[in-house]
This record gives sequence, C-alpha cells and structure tokens, in this order.
Amino acid sequence: MTATQAMIENIIPILWVKNLTASVEWYDNVLGFTQEWAVDDFTELSRDGASIHLCENCQGQSGTWLWIGVQDVDKLYEECKSKGATIRMEMTSFPWAREFNVTDPDGHVLRFGGAPEGHKHDHEHGDDHGDHKH
Repeated sequence: MTATQAMIENIIPILWVKNLTASVEWYDNVLGFTQEWAVDDFTELSRDGASIHLCENCQGQSGTWLWIGVQDVDKLYEECKSKGATIRMEMTSFPWAREFNVTDPDGHVLRFGGAPEGHKHDHEHGDDHGDHKH
C-alpha cells in the first residue's frame, strides 16, 4: 500500500440464501454466529469479530466457497460435528493449513483452517491461515 492509496477496512462476503430465518438459525445454532442487524431480506452475522452477510433470494448464488481462518481448528471441528454440521471434508492436513469443510443449508462451502501441523501460531499478528494458495 502506498501513502496515496485508500485503505480497505474489511471484506464481508454476501451469501445468497433461500430462507433468511432458517439460515440465521443454522449459522447461530451450528456455527455460533450472532445476528447483528437485519432489514427485510438482508442481515449481518458475526463471530469473534468476523462478519458474513446473508441475503434472501438475491445477490449471488448457491455454492460460494469461503476460507475462514481460525485459531483452534481442531476445537471448531469438534464443535461443528457435535452440533450436526454437514462435514463436506473431514479434518485434513495440507502444507498451508489443517482444514475441514462444512456445507451450509444453501450449498455454500465454508473452509475452516488453522496453522499447519508443526507451525507455531502467531497470535499477535493473527497469522493463522498459512500460505493457502488453493
């Protein structure tokens, strides 16, 4: 970034959903997200300072893939399994991360990943995603 560039503050994905109420319930009960606000067919959910927007029958399509970096991927994996999440890919170790995939009710794939095996977390700088080129 140069001094003349405007700074990007954040990037929030907007996911198409068929039924907003059902999706909010799923993200809350299965993944632990909290609804921050809602208007008609649009809402924001958050967990641990990260946000996702859901939009009912507009803005996008089913099947979007998201990478979500987490500090303790093993703990989240157990949480998701215990709450009945549809595990698309079991916990797998890659050179860039340990990750698993969950499919939400609308077919979006959430790739949850953490530091690769043998890689020490850098909590201070939030480097928990490894070099995920895939």
